[in-house]
Amino acid sequence: MPLLLPVLFSEIRLVLEGSIGAPSLLELICAIDEFVHVVDQNSVSSADIEEELQSIHRDVADHSSSRQAEGFLAVLYHLRPLLSSASVILLWFDLILRPALREPKLSTNAIDNATDLIVSSLRNEDNAHQQKSDDFRRRIVDYYLLDAFNEGSGEDIISWAELDESEKDRRKYWKANLENILLKYGTQCPEELMTELHAQFVNPSLRLQILILLNLFTSSPGFRNSASILATYPLTSSIMTSLLIDNSTTACSVGLTLLVKLLPLLAVHACEKLKEMVPQLLLVLSRLICWKERVSVVDESNGSHVDIPQDFFNASPSHEIRPELHWERLESTFDAAAAPGPSPRRFFTFLYYLFPCNVLRFLRAPFAYLNDCRPESPYTVGWEALIDEIELKGKAEKLLREHQCHPLIIWRDAKDELTLPDFWAEYDVSRIASEAAMLDVNNTVLSLRAKLDETNATATYTPSERSVEDTPATSVHPIDLSSGVAKISLQDMIATSVALKSNLDINIAAPTSQWPGALFVSSTTPSTRNGDSSRPESVGSKSSDEIPSHIVQAISALQHELVLLKNELNFELWLSRENVQHIGRLYQERILSKNVEVERQGLYNKLRNYRTQVIGLERELREHKEQASSAKNKYAEWNTELQGKLRELRDEKKKWTMEAAALRTEAKEAKALFAAQGELLDNARKEVFMLQTQKKENQHKIDRLRDYEKQIQQHLKMQQLWFELVLCR
Repeated sequence: MPLLLPVLFSEIRLVLEGSIGAPSLLELICAIDEFVHVVDQNSVSSADIEEELQSIHRDVADHSSSRQAEGFLAVLYHLRPLLSSASVILLWFDLILRPALREPKLSTNAIDNATDLIVSSLRNEDNAHQQKSDDFRRRIVDYYLLDAFNEGSGEDIISWAELDESEKDRRKYWKANLENILLKYGTQCPEELMTELHAQFVNPSLRLQILILLNLFTSSPGFRNSASILATYPLTSSIMTSLLIDNSTTACSVGLTLLVKLLPLLAVHACEKLKEMVPQLLLVLSRLICWKERVSVVDESNGSHVDIPQDFFNASPSHEIRPELHWERLESTFDAAAAPGPSPRRFFTFLYYLFPCNVLRFLRAPFAYLNDCRPESPYTVGWEALIDEIELKGKAEKLLREHQCHPLIIWRDAKDELTLPDFWAEYDVSRIASEAAMLDVNNTVLSLRAKLDETNATATYTPSERSVEDTPATSVHPIDLSSGVAKISLQDMIATSVALKSNLDINIAAPTSQWPGALFVSSTTPSTRNGDSSRPESVGSKSSDEIPSHIVQAISALQHELVLLKNELNFELWLSRENVQHIGRLYQERILSKNVEVERQGLYNKLRNYRTQVIGLERELREHKEQASSAKNKYAEWNTELQGKLRELRDEKKKWTMEAAALRTEAKEAKALFAAQGELLDNARKEVFMLQTQKKENQHKIDRLRDYEKQIQQHLKMQQLWFELVLCR
């Protein structure tokens, strides 16, 4: 029997107050679920429930109690079917949900309850208050872009350093929870999220954060169902425009990583749309190959370095962006020295794997390719004024040499590649990602090395036979900053560079989460007598105007590296997940191949037995053939005899048919004769009857006639006797 509404609210009040004798939270949740399941939603007013909940919160609310916050979140979550989305948006978000998302002490279950409440309100499950849901969605996105910690903001980094650990945890949890909300909402309603992000993407200061969020979104497992939607959405065109126009190396690096992850996803879920994007993708590739770094110029007024960005592909004066695009270029994200451009290697690998013939045709003759496709330029000038064909070919040659020859360039051309069925039509995302990576020569070398190591694992080597690769790796010495000037060995620089670029396993000794204090010491700061540099002032103790330029540049450089490392980590996590799926599929195929090999061996043994049986059967077959030949001859003779008999029977049948026809004719005539005779017989019977009748009628006459005849005869005899008597006389 479910509880009545007043009794239920009284139990909620007792549980939140923590009164003695109150039911446990689990019992209360079970009672709420039973009440929601049984009660008719039309018979219960959501306004009454919300008013009673407000009264309970006003009377017993204790913002310092995590237990009470978790209990109230659980109550709201399980009463969700009876609450309107407007109440969650206008009332409970500011009272309960937003403080809960900032509180690191709450349990995971409580945070999940708050997240689900917000996501359900964003989805507007009751199909009411659509405008409020849209405003609430825009508000959540604004919180993430403007209120949460921004890795691309120098002011946020400085203010972050001034915070204590508790406040850092609160801001960290706030951003993580906002990300979780947006990602979960994007999985359920991708179009709405992409629409909101596209509206914010026009702001250059928010562009990097949006790209980072999209990177996280594309890495989530639920994104694959939304890949086809993103392919046709204007946000994709804006990302392509950003990669073609923006000069920020950080934003372009994050956007490029996003684009690399989208390539295999679109190849599987939106192949035709991906083919339409090929010219734009090739233009992005050409810009990455011919990326122009910012030129650092010394300002004579104060002696500082000023970075002048180069425009698009070549070093000509800045071209104007087409006004109908309404695009504001993002020049730089961090106030740091000129950073190298994003590497096109990974993007080239995936694009070359999917469309090798188009890539080669574009690199061979870019202007001829663009004249055929006619993609629209984002600038007021054409592609001939933007692309340096000689530079593009020269820099692309290194990429081509570092990749294997794709086999499809022999069997297809660029036109067939966009019209014929794709070779990856039956592939999944993990297989495309893994096979594309294997086109890179470095990855191929690693795979061959692993294969050789596995092959040679059981082999025995003498110490003199050990190669250079078998020698233990040396460690790189730490940088000496004791004198205030970094002392780095040239050999250590070479060793570090080679180790980082060789894709080998690297162990970082004694990693630290703090930035070295010596990094923020100006080169002009005098050293102490003991050789130790003077301790710099705290960054947080000065205003942004008093921070020295070298500290600002160091912070910006570290921010740039941090964003790129997080971006790289995000991509590696995505790629590792795809590789694990591909490895699982390969392992399954390996298990199947082993089972197939065992089955093949068993079939081979059976085959040998079958061959012996086949020899015996062939011998029997020859005997059967001879018998069959003899039987065939006998059959031919028998068939001839039967044919003769058949002809005789046919002739006999023909005669019988003729005789039958004659008999039928005779039968017809006999029937006609019988009919005529019957008629005659009837007539004769009638005549006989009439005669008999007449006879009976005239019988007495006949009898008298006979008497008369007798009398006549007697008279005649008497007359004759008389005559005789007369004559005798």
